[in-house]
Amino acid sequence: MWVHIGMTITRTLPVSGGRLYCEIRGTGPLLILTGSPMGAAALAPLADALARDHTVVTHDPRGIGRSLLDDAASDSTPDLRAADLVAVLDDLGTRSADVFGTSGGAVTGLALATRFPDRARTVVAHEPPLLELLPDAAEHRAAVDAVIDTFHRDGVGAAWGAFMATAGYDTAGPDDDEQAGPPPGESSEQDLADGARFFAHELRGTTRYVPDREALSNGPARIVVGIGAESGGLLTSATSVALAEAIAVSTVEFPGEHTGFIDQPEKFVERLREILDPL
Repeated sequence: MWVHIGMTITRTLPVSGGRLYCEIRGTGPLLILTGSPMGAAALAPLADALARDHTVVTHDPRGIGRSLLDDAASDSTPDLRAADLVAVLDDLGTRSADVFGTSGGAVTGLALATRFPDRARTVVAHEPPLLELLPDAAEHRAAVDAVIDTFHRDGVGAAWGAFMATAGYDTAGPDDDEQAGPPPGESSEQDLADGARFFAHELRGTTRYVPDREALSNGPARIVVGIGAESGGLLTSATSVALAEAIAVSTVEFPGEHTGFIDQPEKFVERLREILDPL
């Protein structure tokens, strides 16, 4: 049952191995916003703005926030998260939707278009961290392993610092405290739990995902690869360019950098609307 909370309707629905917390708002064409590890709270401002002309679904990815798993030690993969999006569509009684995915959520969207090609109309993949597409993939694979080792040895805070450094952020700059922190969450306690989940069970599977280039190039879903205008020094800029080249599409510029949807939500929404409704 979907529960009304103000203008937002909430739902916790069963998925393979757990339950998925979702929110729905607005009216119009169905649009799913998905992140990884970012959940519904981080995407709420974007969802609120888009709800004027779209029916927008956000959610906490499996094992994150309010989406609980039967086995907390189970890993999260793009394919599993794609199947969760299908469960959302089935619960809504809808065959397909447009999808905006950012960071690991962009990889989720690509997995959806690959495994369930008739369930996605347009997939906007905003800075997917597809490290396996880079020529020095082995070095980046080792760097991810080192970040995960840092988590197990020194904890979530140290792991976020190592992660941000490998991602290309200047963690020694004046905005170090802001840049090196975790994605926005509901509480510091929840942030710690979500960070632990991300490093132990989500980061490796997401960054080692290898997209099916033929399926993405020849499938029915329109694939749009987005890069932040200020993301030139970030690793996700390089992976986005590599994806676009692999499937022979041009990249599309979005305002801001990797978290432009948080930093510049109004401009970001304008750009996303132009992409989703090109006519």
